[in-house]
This record gives sequence, C-alpha cells and structure tokens, in this order.
Amino acid sequence: MIGALVMILAVIWVYQSAVKAQTPNVVMWVGIVGAVFLASQVLLIDANVYLLEAFRGGEGDNNYERDLSSVGDRKNEGGFQSAGGVLLSLFLELMPPLAGFLIVAFIRIKFITKDAFSIPALFSGLTHMFASTAKDALDTMKSSVVKPSKDSAPSDSEKSE
Repeated sequence: MIGALVMILAVIWVYQSAVKAQTPNVVMWVGIVGAVFLASQVLLIDANVYLLEAFRGGEGDNNYERDLSSVGDRKNEGGFQSAGGVLLSLFLELMPPLAGFLIVAFIRIKFITKDAFSIPALFSGLTHMFASTAKDALDTMKSSVVKPSKDSAPSDSEKSE
C-alpha cells in the first residue's frame, strides 16, 4: 500500500519534470519509470522475505507456513516483538518504496532532466509538485462553489411556485 502511493507520486513527479524539461516521449518515460519502480518493489520485497527467513531460519516447526509471502505476514511472528524487532520491521517495510523512489529520482535526473548529479537536483521539483497540486485542488474547490449573483436570483413569481 505504501509502495503504491509512493509509486503514484513518483510517476506524477516524473511526468511534471518531463513536461517542464520538454522531453520527447513523456508517456514512454512515465511508463519506464513506473515499470522500474514496480520491478524494484518486487525484487526488494522478495529480498526482505529471504532476509527474514535467514533471521528465523531455525524456527521451522510443524506450524511453519512457507507460503507467507509478505513482510507484514512474517514480522509479527517469532522474535520480532522487541524494540529491535519493531525497528527491523519498520525498516523492511519502508526500504522497498524508498529505494524505488531513489531509483526513479536517479533515472529522472540522468535521462529526463539531464541535470548535473547533486542531492538538491536529485529531489528538485518535489515541492513544486505538492504546491501546484494543492493550488489546483483549492482552485477546483473555489470554482465548484457557485455563489448566486443578483442577476440569477429568482423573481417573485418564481418564488411563489
């Protein structure tokens, strides 16, 4: 769920950056970025499952379920209830979307905007994306609220009907 939200934001960010940089084939780059993000998610979540299996390798008994395929299914089993286990679970849940976002940021700066590599350039455009989205949402809300004007006020004959 977190990864899907981050992927949507990353794709919107790349789209806005590509349009602003006047990159040809904007839709192609958006598709490439979405596919790369999804592939990184799948690979990193599988790596997390294997990592958790390594931590819990000696705990296989008759109740062991090998079919648990997500970190969320496994993190509440075994010795993951301590403070270290909570931090490890938190890291393993947030690492795939954050790593995918960094991969998308690298592709964006290297191939779409073609800026020099730097940390500020890597994340440039994020504040503009959120600010423009909030401004557009407010403008939409303002335009959907229609105040009756004096010209469109119902006449006395219309009020009585």
